Parts: sequence; structure tokens; C-alpha cells
Amino acid sequence: MPHLQDDLDHLKERMLVMAGAVEEQVRASVQSLVGRDHRLAERVLTGDDAINRLHIEIDERCFQLLALHQPVATDLRVVVSGVKINSDLERIGDFAINVAEATLRYLEHPAVKPLIDVPRMADIAQGMLRDSLNAFVRQDIRLAREVLDRDDSVDHLKDRVFRELIGVMCTDAAVTQPALELLLISRHLERIGDHATNIAEEAIFIVSGRDVRHHGREGGGRGADAPSPGEQ
Repeated sequence: MPHLQDDLDHLKERMLVMAGAVEEQVRASVQSLVGRDHRLAERVLTGDDAINRLHIEIDERCFQLLALHQPVATDLRVVVSGVKINSDLERIGDFAINVAEATLRYLEHPAVKPLIDVPRMADIAQGMLRDSLNAFVRQDIRLAREVLDRDDSVDHLKDRVFRELIGVMCTDAAVTQPALELLLISRHLERIGDHATNIAEEAIFIVSGRDVRHHGREGGGRGADAPSPGEQ
């Protein structure tokens, strides 16, 4: 009979594979925008099938773990959070597709403005994704909390992009359509950061047994990360 820890380790390995595939989709979608690369954007659109297959596989592994081992305490939280994180990863892959689709529409027009904040948003969001998954695998609360703190940077950049593009559209109505596509892209990147934040919150839940999703930075939320007695 398979050992629970071996199955948990394999589950985490498969989730890291999925996270790598999702991160590559995000990277390629943004690179297609920055490099005005139609072919790369189109390649992103065809890359969703592998992520969907992994999504189904990981869900099945989680359910099999529950049925076979009936885990408790921290191990149970790993499996339950694994289902949620798997869904977050799949949604991030969907947002990468959305970025590529908006990019193809954007590339039908001349560039609206130099791309500075949008690639910066993507860099931060990708770093949040990597670190949130590492926090999950390592059960590292400190790293998870750093991811939560970085979400504000993505939000700030999205707001700045919004203000700049609204200003551009007000002065030149001819750029309205491509500017709207950039607004959509910034919104998709913000949502990627939100899902990375969800993953980091699950990492905190695994270790502490506390749900910090709706506490923000209040004392009962992100700071409440010490495991309760008997919860390990």
C-alpha cells in the first residue's frame, strides 16, 4: 500500500509541474506583447490543453489521497488546499490565454505607449506565482506572507496603467481600441496576482489551520500564523 508521505510528495511534484507550465504561459503571453510577436501569442493559445490535463490529473490525485489514506490535521489541509490551488493555477492559465488574445487584437494597431508598467506587473505576478507555490511545497509561512505583501505592488501598477491610458484616450480618440486592450491586459495580470495571493493564503492555512482570506493585514489575519497546539 502506498505511503501517505510518498503520495503527498508526488502530488506536490505534479503541482510544481503545472505551476511551471502556467508560468511559462504567462511569460510567453507578455513577451508576445512586448516583442509584438504574433506567432508567440498564437502559440500561447494552443498551450492550454496540457494545463487542463494536469488540472484533471491533480484533482484526481487529491481525491484518491482522501479516499485511500483518510489524512488528518496538516496532511488533510495539504490535500484540501491542493484542490483549491489546482483551481487557482488553472485560472492563471486562463488569464494567460486572455492576455494573448488581447495582445493579438492590440497588435492590429500601432503601439499606444512604451510598455514599462505592464511588463513590470507581469514580472511581479510571475514572482508571486513561483514563491506562492514554493511556500506551499515547503510550508513556509514567511515566504507566503511576502507574496501577500507584493500584491499591493501589482494593484498600484494596474492603477497607474489605468490612469495613463485614460489620459491617452482623452487626448487622442484614435488610440481608444488599442488602449482598451492594454487596460484589459493589465486587469488580467492583476487577476493573476490575485490568484497567486490565494495560493499563498492556502500555504498559511496548511501550517496554521487559520483562514486568512478575509483578514487583510489585521492582527487576526496574516500575523496569526503560529500553529495551534495539536494541529501539526
